[in-house]
Amino acid sequence: MESTMKEMRGGASVLDMDPKSTVGGGVEDVYGEDCATEDQLVTPWTYSVASGYSLLRDPHHNKGLAFTEAERDSHYLRGLLPPAVVTQQLQEKKLMSSIRKYQVPLQKYMAMMELQERNERLFYKLLIDNVEELLPVVYTPTVGEACQKYGSIFRRPQGLYISLKEKGKVLDVLKNWPERSIQVIVVTDGERILGLGDLGCQGMGIPVGKLSLYTALGGVRPSACLPVTIDVGTNNEELLKNEFYIGLRQRRATGQEYADLLHEFMTAVKQNYGEKVLIQFEDFANHNAFTLLAKYGTTHLVFNDDIQGTASVVLAGVVAALKLIGGSLADHTFLFLGAGEAGTGIAELIALEMSKQTKAPVEETRKKIWLVDSKGLIVSSRKESLQHFKKPWAHEHEPVKDLLGAVKAIKPTVLIGSSGVGRTFTKEIIETLSSFNEKPLIMALSNPTSQSECTAEEAYTWSRGRAIFASGSPFDPFEYNGKVFVPGQANNAYIFPGFGLGLVISGAIRVHDDMLLAASEALAKQVSEENYDKGLIYPPFSNIRKISANIAANVAAKAYELGVATRLPRPANLVKYAESCMYSPLYRTYR
Repeated sequence: MESTMKEMRGGASVLDMDPKSTVGGGVEDVYGEDCATEDQLVTPWTYSVASGYSLLRDPHHNKGLAFTEAERDSHYLRGLLPPAVVTQQLQEKKLMSSIRKYQVPLQKYMAMMELQERNERLFYKLLIDNVEELLPVVYTPTVGEACQKYGSIFRRPQGLYISLKEKGKVLDVLKNWPERSIQVIVVTDGERILGLGDLGCQGMGIPVGKLSLYTALGGVRPSACLPVTIDVGTNNEELLKNEFYIGLRQRRATGQEYADLLHEFMTAVKQNYGEKVLIQFEDFANHNAFTLLAKYGTTHLVFNDDIQGTASVVLAGVVAALKLIGGSLADHTFLFLGAGEAGTGIAELIALEMSKQTKAPVEETRKKIWLVDSKGLIVSSRKESLQHFKKPWAHEHEPVKDLLGAVKAIKPTVLIGSSGVGRTFTKEIIETLSSFNEKPLIMALSNPTSQSECTAEEAYTWSRGRAIFASGSPFDPFEYNGKVFVPGQANNAYIFPGFGLGLVISGAIRVHDDMLLAASEALAKQVSEENYDKGLIYPPFSNIRKISANIAANVAAKAYELGVATRLPRPANLVKYAESCMYSPLYRTYR
C-alpha cells in the first residue's frame, strides 16, 4: 500500500518527516477528564459551570433522574425534575426495553441518536453494554438507510458542515466548534456512502456513527471527536429535487475547486488542532480517496478506513482462517471481485504480509492475488487503460470476461467480494469454487446487507456446509444438515477504534503500513479455540474493548519502533496503558 502511495507522491515516504510539514501542536486534557479516577469529583464545565435548566439541556453532563439529592440542591435542579432518584443501571434497563419494542431499525437508530443528544454518558453505557445488539443500529446496515433519509429525519446538527460557501473561511468554521482538544476527525464528502453511492451532505451519518464507535469500542473520549462533512454538491438527481435535502443544491465541484477546498481544510485542521490529530477519510470516491491519502500521508496523520481499515480487518480474518483451511498465507491463491479502494487496499496488505512472512519482494507476492473488475479479470494486456491503483495487479494471463470464468481459470482458494453489487457470488460460482477446495474461504464484504455478494445461507448451502464464511454486514446463524454455522463479520469496527486509540496514546504523527499489519496480527490473536469450533474467524464483539486495547498496544508499539511516536517516555505496559486511557460512560459526581 505504501509502495503504491510512494509512486503517486514521487517516492516520498510517510517516514521522511519533511521538516516543513512537521510542526508542533497537539491536544491537552485541560479539565483533567482523562486523569481523574471515577470516584474523584469533576466540574461540569461548559463555558461556565452548568447548572439548573442549562445542565439538564447539556448532553455532556445531564444525568436525568440519576442526579443525587445533593446535586439537585447544589446545581439548582429542585423542581426541574420529578422527586425520584434512580441509578444509571435502571435508566439503561428502561431504555433498552423501549428500544427493543421498535420493529423498524430506523426507529431504533433515531431513538439512539435522540439519547445521544440528550444524555451522552447513558448513550455510551447502552452501546458498550449491548454492543452486539446495538452495533447494527448505530452503524451498518441501519446507518445506510439513515443517510438516505437524513434530510427527512434531521433534527439537530451533529458535527461540522463545511461547504463551498465557507471557502476561505474554513479555519473560522473550525473555531466555531465548542471543543478545543480534538484528537480524532472523521471526514467525508458523501460521494460514495457504503454501497449506496452519492448521498452528498446526507453522508454526515457516517462520521457521526464512526465516532460513536471510536468512543464506545476504542475509548476515545467523545469531546475529542469531531465529525465533518465537506459539501461540494451532489450528482444525485433525486436529492437535488428533494425539498428536504439539507445540502448544496448543485452538481459536484471537481478538479482544482475541489482540491483547493480540501487543502484549505487539511491546512486549517493542523493549524487549529496540531500535528497529532488523526484525520480519517471516509467514503470518498476511488479517484479522490487514493489521491488524498497519497498527498497528505507525508504531512498529516491520515487514515482511510475504506482502503486501510478494511484491508486490516480482512487480513486478520484471512490469517485467523488459516487454522481452519490450513497452509500459510503464501500457499493460497486469492481472487477479488471489485478493484476499487477496498479491493486493492486489501490485496496490497495481504501481499505485504505475505512478503513479510516469506522475505520475497512484494512484486512477487502480488502474483498470488488476482482482481476482477467490471470489465473482467485484470491482466497485463489491459494495463494501458487501467487506473493507476489497478496496474500492480495486471498479471500475465489470457483475458477473462467474468467472475465465473476467472474462478475456473485461476482456481482460487480464497474468494473476496468488495464490489458493492449484491448477489454476484452465484450458485454456480460457489459450487465451482467448492469443487476444488475442501474448505473454501468466502468473504462477501460489501455493505449494507442488500449489497452483499451473497448471504450466509447461500454460501453454506451451495458449498454443502464446507465454506468458511464472513461478511461485511451481519447475518444470523444458519443451520445446515443439523449443524449450526455462525457467520463471521469482517466489520471495520474491529480495527479502526483500537487503531485510532493506538495512534492517540503514542502521540503518533504518521500512519505506516507496518502499523496496519500490527493491528491485523493483534486481532487475529484474539480468536479463541471456542470461536474456531463454531467456524468463526473473528472474536465476538462482546469483548471489543479488550480487543481494542490489544490492537492499540500493538499499533503504539510499532509507532515507537518506527520513530513516529511523540508521547515519551514509552509506557512499560502498553495494554494496561491503553485500558487506563479509555473513556468510561459511568456517571461522575458533581461538586
